[in-house]
Amino acid sequence: MRLTGLGVSAGIGIGRALVVTRGARHLRFRIPERRVADELARLDAARAHSRVQIEHIKQRIAAAAGTEHAYLFDAQLLMLDDPMLVDRAAAIIRHERLNAESALYRALEEVSALFDQLDDPYLRERKGDVEDVVGRVCGNLRSGGDPLDLFRDSEGPLVLVAEELSPSLIAQLDFQRLAAFVTDAGRWTYHTAILARSIHVPAVAGLRHASTLIPPGALVAVDGATGDVLVDPPPEVCAELEARSRKRRAYEQSLSEYSSLPAVTADGTPIRIEANVELPEEAARARQRGAEGIGLYRSEFLLAGTSAAGLDEEAQYIVYRRLIEAMAGGRVTVRTFDVNEGQMGIGDGHDHPRSPLGLRGLRLSLSFEEVFHVQLRALLRAAAHGPLRIMFPFVTGVEEVRLARAAVARAAEELRAEGVSVPAVPIGIMIEVPSAALTIDLLAAEADFVSIGTNDLIQYTLAVDRTDERVSGMYAPLHPAILRVLRQVARGARRGGIPVSVCGEMAADPVMLPLLTGLGLREFSMTPAAIPVGKQVVRGLRLSDTARLASRALKAATPAEVERVLADSFAPVKVHGGDGDR
Repeated sequence: MRLTGLGVSAGIGIGRALVVTRGARHLRFRIPERRVADELARLDAARAHSRVQIEHIKQRIAAAAGTEHAYLFDAQLLMLDDPMLVDRAAAIIRHERLNAESALYRALEEVSALFDQLDDPYLRERKGDVEDVVGRVCGNLRSGGDPLDLFRDSEGPLVLVAEELSPSLIAQLDFQRLAAFVTDAGRWTYHTAILARSIHVPAVAGLRHASTLIPPGALVAVDGATGDVLVDPPPEVCAELEARSRKRRAYEQSLSEYSSLPAVTADGTPIRIEANVELPEEAARARQRGAEGIGLYRSEFLLAGTSAAGLDEEAQYIVYRRLIEAMAGGRVTVRTFDVNEGQMGIGDGHDHPRSPLGLRGLRLSLSFEEVFHVQLRALLRAAAHGPLRIMFPFVTGVEEVRLARAAVARAAEELRAEGVSVPAVPIGIMIEVPSAALTIDLLAAEADFVSIGTNDLIQYTLAVDRTDERVSGMYAPLHPAILRVLRQVARGARRGGIPVSVCGEMAADPVMLPLLTGLGLREFSMTPAAIPVGKQVVRGLRLSDTARLASRALKAATPAEVERVLADSFAPVKVHGGDGDR
């Protein structure tokens, strides 16, 4: 079976399918032979617990409404012992070595198919009772502990197949055992896609029904460049894919010489190239690839598997310190939490709409002062161990910057009162919304540096929801409006005497680098994998050429015309990396 989606992280990965559905509550995968007995014991324990629960429910119904209404639960008790349900699931565990949840849902599918063939409508409707029983047993299976613990010793490498993967789930996994990601939803600029590129794992998104079509344990081959996903491919196809993978690795290896070379244009202008990272462990790889520093550390990945309330100051301080020390004197820029209430795990008890234009980023931090204060204290303490910059996301105006700087001052004053040495820490902001771009002259007077998050800036400038497939095709980095906004921000920051960088998707695209340089930008932050290619491109540029290129591009009226300007000016450059700000 061949499925085709959107390749969001280049590379080829081959492994056994681990299927995740319903927000990581249902995990389906193969288990090693040594785990079969333990899995059968889990199933038996869950059945026993379910029996006790159903008996209790039956007694309550009988007491409240009479025994004549409790008969429905007699049927559910019988289902627990029906050889076609739980016993059938046990047989699947023994013979196919699937985890208990997978086996139960397989048995449910078989039973449901039989019910669907019945002529009697009453009997067909009894399928709901079977689903209820299976849901209860699976719930009791989950109550036995963290489901992520169940596949830690499963056979690898693994291809993670899901409806939609959250970065917090991925961050809890062993990256060394992941061959690829495959998701029903998602696009190039999803956080999950960004993380996949950052940890160098091939990924394909937007497959719609992969999580239902791909059986757990099936051999899956993923091509993150073409978007092809092959299920149970023949050996000769696997051999061809592995050969292509080796060729790609050889190409990447050929670029390694650029890692140690300075990013200087052919006419002698230095260009600063830094790395975007999600985990402190990536700092070593960033240095190896030639990063001068960390241009964007997404601190929200610290919230993986926990809430902001559960992430104390000491835990954050240790992570920030590790990151700074790993860069051995290289500058580190930490972005404060860029999440919404749900992702931060806090709230005021009311059910508010979850909107990308709602309470998120710096707005959220300013609304929950205690959480913000803890993060700022941890960052300021860590700054004693090396060059650190603090950057605030989703800034819309001067008032927010002033409030945030006041919060930093309070945290610093408090630490100094405790006898903690606090160095001067540069404070910067993300330019991600039109209001910030249009007031760059005002914001430059309040901030020590700015960084352009192109993914959100494009989305909000063009009024395109990049998660809505009906309009996502209108997400156009080469739109004339975007080029003008980028030029305005570059000019405004330069006039304000502060540095400006690009940390979004465009920075990692080697085709875009000449254009961005021509627009006046000199600092870029990208995924570590993209740095050698970026340096290769930079070292072949002349600023006079890039200025003429930008001038012609700014005269174009449509994204297609801009693209033709680029195509006419340079030979095609193949993109081998990518990253994004959100």
